[in-house]
Amino acid sequence: MKLNLNIQPLESWIKTGKEPLLIAGPCSAETEDQLVATAHLLAKTGRVSALRAGIWKPRTRPGEFEGIGSIGLEWLKRAKEETSLPTAVEVATAKHVEEALKAGVDILWVGARSTANPFTVQEIADALKGVDIPVMVKNPVNPDLTLWIGALERINNAGITKLAAIHRGFSSYEKSAFRNEPMWDLAISLKTLAPELPIINDPSHITGNRDLIPYIAQKALDMDMQGLMIESHIDPSIAWTDAKQQVTPAALVELIDNLTLRKPEVRNVEVNDKLHELRNQIDKIDDLVIQKIAERMQIVEKIGNYKKDNNITILQVSRWDEILHKRTSYAKALKLSTEFTEKLLELMHSESIRKQTEIMNAGQEVPAEKLTHA
Repeated sequence: MKLNLNIQPLESWIKTGKEPLLIAGPCSAETEDQLVATAHLLAKTGRVSALRAGIWKPRTRPGEFEGIGSIGLEWLKRAKEETSLPTAVEVATAKHVEEALKAGVDILWVGARSTANPFTVQEIADALKGVDIPVMVKNPVNPDLTLWIGALERINNAGITKLAAIHRGFSSYEKSAFRNEPMWDLAISLKTLAPELPIINDPSHITGNRDLIPYIAQKALDMDMQGLMIESHIDPSIAWTDAKQQVTPAALVELIDNLTLRKPEVRNVEVNDKLHELRNQIDKIDDLVIQKIAERMQIVEKIGNYKKDNNITILQVSRWDEILHKRTSYAKALKLSTEFTEKLLELMHSESIRKQTEIMNAGQEVPAEKLTHA
C-alpha cells in the first residue's frame, strides 16, 4: 500500500545545481569565524546547494557540548548574506522552530532522536502549521519504519508539502565498521511506499568515519537517493563535535568528483531491450522459486500431521543444524553469501514451525467466552 503524502518535487524548493544534490556544513556551529569561513569555502566549490549547521545539539550525556544556541542563528544569517547559500538547521522543539523561522532559516530538519518520539514530532508539526518551509525528517535512532513514516505523515498533515526524508542509519547492538548500520532495506521500503518522496543520504552519521564516507555515498546514489548531507568543517581536527566524520571543503570536492552518477532509466533502446529480456528471465525464475517453496510447505504440513499423530516435538534442533550446515555449504559453492542463505533458511524454517504449530494445536483454541482479562 502506497503512502498518501501531498508533497512537491525536490526541484521546486532547492536548487540542485551540479549533481548530486549536496547539503554540507559543520556538525556544530562553534564560533562565528568558524561557521562563516567554512561557508565561504563551501560556496566557492560550486557544488553545495545548502549550508547545514547544528545550532542545538541533542547529546547522549549531560555536560557534553549541546550547541551554541540561538546566537548561532545570527551567524548563519551572516553566512547566508555573504555566500547566498540557503541555510538548514535541526529543530527539536516548538521554540526552535519559532527562532529558526524568525532568523530566516530556509530548511529545517527533524533529528533522529526527535523522530523516535511522536509527542516531539507533533509539537514540531503544530509549530509549523501555516508555514511554507521545506522540512526533512531523519530516520529514528532504532530500526522502526513505522516511526519514520509516522513522523513524515505528522509533518505533512501540518501542511508541509516541501518534504524529504534523511537516511542516517540505525543503532545496532552488532559491532561493525559503521557508527550506524545503513539497513538499506528500510530506506528501500520507504522509497517503495512513497516513490515521490525525496530521500537524502547522510553518510557522515552512518559511517562516523570520514574514510568510509565515499563508500556509503556511492551506494546511496546507486540506490537512487536524491542527494547527500555531508558534514564539512574548515579544520575537522579541532571540531568540537564528531571530528572524525567531518571533511574539509577541499576534501568534499574531491569526494564528490570521484562519485559515479547513474541514471534510474536509460533511453537507449538496445540497453532497455536487454534489461527487459534479463528481467523476464528473473520473473520466470521467481515464479519457479515461489512454486517450489509452496511445494515445500505442503510437505511441511504432512510432516506436521505425522508428528502430531506420533507425539513428536515440532522443533528438532539436530535436524535444523543439519539443514543449516548442508544448505549453506551448498549455497557457498554456488557463490551465494552465507548471510543471505542463513536469512532465507531462517525465514522458511520459521514459517515451517508456524505451520506445524497450527496443525499441532488445531482444535485446542480457548473459546472466546472463557477468556478473561487479568
